[in-house]
Amino acid sequence: MSDIKVLVTGASIAGPALAHWLHRRGAEVTVVEQADGLRPGGQAVDARGVAKEVIRRMGLDAAVRAACTNTLGAYSVDAEGNVLETHRADEHDGDGYVSEIEILRGDLSRVLYDDTRDGVEYIFGDRIAELTQDAGGVDVMLTGGDRRRFDLVVGADGLHSALRGMAFGPREQFVRHLGLVLAFYTVPNEFGLDGWMFDYQEAGRWAGLRPVPDATEAIAMLSFPAPDFDIDHRDVEAQKRLLREQMAGFGWQTPRLLDHLDDAPDFYLDQVAQVAMDRWSRGRVGLLGDAAFCASPMSGAGTGLALVGAYLLAGELAAADWDPEAGFAGYQERMLGYVDANQEIGRMHVQMLTGQPAPEPDLDALTDLIQRAVDGPELPAYDGVADSGPLS
Repeated sequence: MSDIKVLVTGASIAGPALAHWLHRRGAEVTVVEQADGLRPGGQAVDARGVAKEVIRRMGLDAAVRAACTNTLGAYSVDAEGNVLETHRADEHDGDGYVSEIEILRGDLSRVLYDDTRDGVEYIFGDRIAELTQDAGGVDVMLTGGDRRRFDLVVGADGLHSALRGMAFGPREQFVRHLGLVLAFYTVPNEFGLDGWMFDYQEAGRWAGLRPVPDATEAIAMLSFPAPDFDIDHRDVEAQKRLLREQMAGFGWQTPRLLDHLDDAPDFYLDQVAQVAMDRWSRGRVGLLGDAAFCASPMSGAGTGLALVGAYLLAGELAAADWDPEAGFAGYQERMLGYVDANQEIGRMHVQMLTGQPAPEPDLDALTDLIQRAVDGPELPAYDGVADSGPLS
């Protein structure tokens, strides 16, 4: 273990993934999370292409696959439930519309936490209150009163990153609303789901049902166009009112989904947005995952960007002998094309759902874009850099 101390904010996916690689590279890692514990449930997330290789290098392939939803595919239906299109999970080598590695966000978070908790310090129910950096390190005070000094601090605390606001500026400078609002929450599986996902789209609105490992439950998914969005992401009651208003009169199973809104244990609603930043670092403070380069849920790539970014960030920092300027620069250079491709796909998907005017796609260019978004960047082996091997 080196004497490099790194503080990571956020214990969802990007944070624990980065903690895994930083620990393997020899750093002493602390993860601080404002929630009192790991947050269960959440939307299903996918790992495609290069992200699957990162999972393999972490030694977590078996654990991740054991926790997968095992979704067989997806049916697109009309208002009466008649199947219009079928997408199988085994198409396109498992990297298609439904990925072979599809796992609930909370389940993946648990796998990553279980993998790292013995070698990484986790602090739940706390967050950064003050942060000051100088040439030699970063002084941090947590809301609980703890004061510490770290060599590096990395924000992996999502779209609404508090660390980004502290170190880089207000969210309005970086968050770009794409004109769509997305909601999801757990409902009883009274719909007869048996391993298949269903979705219904009409006039810019969308409703879907997704199976989960517990066959008695399912995840409801709803979205609607919204050119403006000014509801606080913490005001749950206002969000539920908005969802009922916007989805009123929508067909298929939507009324039954809305009937379960107040019983949902994990309701989530937020704008579909992207984060655009010229730089993902400032001095000894850096950003990872949605905090730095959110591509939106409509890209289907948030998990891949987090996992691949964690691998490259830890590797580049260690290869640069923990010099923040060189390490952060190398990480951004390697990730940029991968981020750009997935953000473009996210924007195109929103345009398609909301009926926004868009030029006729060049099929060759679209195929190349999808390939870049799936294959991602080269993953250096980082030969000669410390690696203690898989943690579990």
